[in-house]
Amino acid sequence: MVGLKPSEVPPTTAVKFLGAGMAACFADLLTFPLDTAKVRLQIQGENQAAQAAQSMQYRGVLGTLLIMVRTEGPRSPYNGLVAGLQRQMGFASIRIGLYDSVKQFYTPKGSDHSGVTTRILAGCTTGAMAVTCAQPTDVVKVRFQASIHLGPRSDRKYSGTMDAYRTIAKEEGVRGLWKGTLPNITRNAIVNCAEMVTYDIIKEKLLDCHLLTDNFPCHFMSAFGAGFCATVVASPVDVVKTRYMNSPPGWYRNPLHCMLKMVTQEGPTAFYKGFTPSFLRLGSWNVIMFVTYEQLKRALMKVQMLRESPF
Repeated sequence: MVGLKPSEVPPTTAVKFLGAGMAACFADLLTFPLDTAKVRLQIQGENQAAQAAQSMQYRGVLGTLLIMVRTEGPRSPYNGLVAGLQRQMGFASIRIGLYDSVKQFYTPKGSDHSGVTTRILAGCTTGAMAVTCAQPTDVVKVRFQASIHLGPRSDRKYSGTMDAYRTIAKEEGVRGLWKGTLPNITRNAIVNCAEMVTYDIIKEKLLDCHLLTDNFPCHFMSAFGAGFCATVVASPVDVVKTRYMNSPPGWYRNPLHCMLKMVTQEGPTAFYKGFTPSFLRLGSWNVIMFVTYEQLKRALMKVQMLRESPF
């Protein structure tokens, strides 16, 4: 057995909620530069005149990160980290921590197992709920990741995370903080289904077929499959979401206009810009998050049981 043993008592909803947020924050800390590189590659070609003036062309994950460190400083890959952690505490806690509870809600009474349709419905529900609550943090995160800081701090549009929330609300209205909600709901419903349902099914099959036990190798294999599946199906929506959320007011009329403009100007391959960093980030993020999440659930349950024990 690798890691903590499963608790005899199933983890409570509160434990799953807290554990998912903590695990997601830990995964974000380790993989955030890959996410920043993904955003830079996704918006490349959006404003060619500005990029020509800056004489920068991002090529690949490592090349993008090296250019950022060389031109903007070593901290640049972590632009938007504070908003990213705020996002995960609200976002992941809901979409991952509440997944099992919502799945049970949709499961017909008397049924021992949840079907694929039920799992997909649960994934869509928690994904949409999470976006609705955490959208402002995602907008601010993307703005920080997409902004290029070549000058002194006085040239920066936002002095900090809280200032970004205030500035966006002041200049674009409160609706500006929920910009791109529709493509983000679409994207995260897809991602959440791909991640949670794939992880759920792979883990269940590995255990039912006695190929692995409920420990680290099983969690690793399930999480890796979930990350790959999520990247393949979500990349097109993710690119549109990033472009739309980062665009100045009036640049795109709506997400559909953004999508059509991408196709006509850059071709259909634009939907898979940044695929490699997306997979590296989403794959590694899933592995770190799910492995940490499984261990945190067990650790938190042990703590809870010790606190409730009279001895």
